[in-house]
Amino acid sequence: MNDWPQGWSDDDRGNRYGRGSASAQPESARVMRQVRRGPAAPPGQGYGGVPRQQSYVNGQGHGGYGDGASYDDGYDSGYNTGQVYGGGSGGSGGPGMRERPAPNWRRRIKVATITLVTVLLVTTVATYFWADSKLNREVDLSKVIERPEAGEGTNYLIVGSDSREGLSDEEKKKLRTGSAEGKRTDSMMILHTGSNGPTLISLPRDSNVTIPSFKGSDSGKFYEGTGRQVKLNAAYAEDGPELLVRTVEANTGLHIDHYVEIGFAGFANIVDAVGGVEMDIPKGGIKDSKSGADLKEGKQTLNGEEALAFVRTRYALAGSDLDRTKNQQKFLSALANQVATPGTVLNPFKLYPTMGAGLDSLIVDKDMSLWDLASMFWAMKGVSGGEGTSMNMPLSGNSANGNLQWDTAKVKQLVEQLKNDEKVTVSGN
Repeated sequence: MNDWPQGWSDDDRGNRYGRGSASAQPESARVMRQVRRGPAAPPGQGYGGVPRQQSYVNGQGHGGYGDGASYDDGYDSGYNTGQVYGGGSGGSGGPGMRERPAPNWRRRIKVATITLVTVLLVTTVATYFWADSKLNREVDLSKVIERPEAGEGTNYLIVGSDSREGLSDEEKKKLRTGSAEGKRTDSMMILHTGSNGPTLISLPRDSNVTIPSFKGSDSGKFYEGTGRQVKLNAAYAEDGPELLVRTVEANTGLHIDHYVEIGFAGFANIVDAVGGVEMDIPKGGIKDSKSGADLKEGKQTLNGEEALAFVRTRYALAGSDLDRTKNQQKFLSALANQVATPGTVLNPFKLYPTMGAGLDSLIVDKDMSLWDLASMFWAMKGVSGGEGTSMNMPLSGNSANGNLQWDTAKVKQLVEQLKNDEKVTVSGN
């Protein structure tokens, strides 16, 4: 029995196997399901008139299944070409999937930069308004009468008071401040900033000055000057910051632009907030039972309690108030230098406690801005860094009532140089 398809015989098996029949129709039992049916090839093409099949290489006529055969378009054109199945040219996914684009790093960096700048801007603005709200703008310099004309540069009157406000009984005992009511000036300095570097001038509290005519800061009542001579710190005790500014301006002829005051508690808190301030204690050390100072000679870091005792020390020093003012200058400059370091400014765990401790305890004039305050600290840092000058007000000796008398000629020359923002050549005590 012949089991071969019609048109085939056993004799045909040898040389004709696999070549199809002479008919134009393909073999029904052996045609691959994927092969497209089509008309017979012209004479001389193909084998036995069987239509040529498409190549597996996308119909390029070579490298596929059979000589010049090709599959239909869309049938796995990547097969047998060294490519991943279904990926197309260079593809890595299944049929119809596109290649994932490379990350756009330029865009990612741009977005990250914008986000960072926005966060920093928002944080800066929020910090500014937070700090600005903490400033105690209590001093009204518009109440000061008969003021000298303003010169070049900016003049700050910096006052350290003995105010115990905010201190508990235990803290007063620890800091040895006593429990006196009210407040008095413990130190006074003029800081001039300008194009020739900062100049820090201490005004000894025992300086002999004349109380001028003034208007009461609270009552608004006019008080005629009588030529009364007192210690400089008495002006503050009599009518507060406004009379102190009026007295300094009247006795020097220098216009004061801003007023800054800090009490005992605020001073100690700022020092502790920055982690202490390094000072070089002079030979022999300092021991003063009244201020509580007990410091050995040499370089050491003072905490708030020790720092307050150091700047208040008077009786343990041979030069009394003059040497004390020099120590105050050195310490305040060192403190400003410590506050303005990157380790404090760029560290929020130090910056915010320092700002909080300082701003809560500062009393400034109504026109004082945070920018003015920052400029003041930066100028004081310049003094400690050798970019400026520090001195005491020039003295000529003692007055008739035992107070320190200023050298009138030198003070006049000093004030003129400050007004014109010139380099200070006058030397102080």
